[in-house]
Amino acid sequence: MSDVDEIPSRHTINLLRWCDEVPEILHLRLKNYLYSFEFLVDNNSWRASVHRYREGKTTYAHYRQTDDILADAGWHCSFCFRYISEFIFKMKAYSHYDRVRFSNYLNPKRVQKVICKGSDLFDMLPEEYTFKEIIGKMGPVPHSFSAVHLPSHLFENAERYKFLLPGNCERESG
Repeated sequence: MSDVDEIPSRHTINLLRWCDEVPEILHLRLKNYLYSFEFLVDNNSWRASVHRYREGKTTYAHYRQTDDILADAGWHCSFCFRYISEFIFKMKAYSHYDRVRFSNYLNPKRVQKVICKGSDLFDMLPEEYTFKEIIGKMGPVPHSFSAVHLPSHLFENAERYKFLLPGNCERESG
């Protein structure tokens, strides 16, 4: 169970298929990216999970349910859109609208500039729980031009998904 932007890797899917016993619930630790695979935020995304289906008992839940976590299990690519209009749509969506404190936040030129810098679209502090973590994550996410360990499907379809690859921060207006 995961959001659409939480993608288990091929090796994770195969590992789970091949294992005789998998815990009832297993969280997947994903590499956490912002805007594209150029901006690696951290390796701490764990909300995606695998459940052994139990009729009448298995329900969707997007919160921590167990301490069983499979490391290096895939990718979480937040706000990874092709079009500027998709960024603006999500910014105005119900769960994010309270973060749009000024109308200029929705200016397409500003959105494009923020994406290329790896800064926060809402100009907010990171949502972390300790002072040390907040200090460590202040400012833009560092650029990474490495394509090591990215989904092979991206490279097999590089022209279609070039906006997700490192070095391609410019988005279409859409």
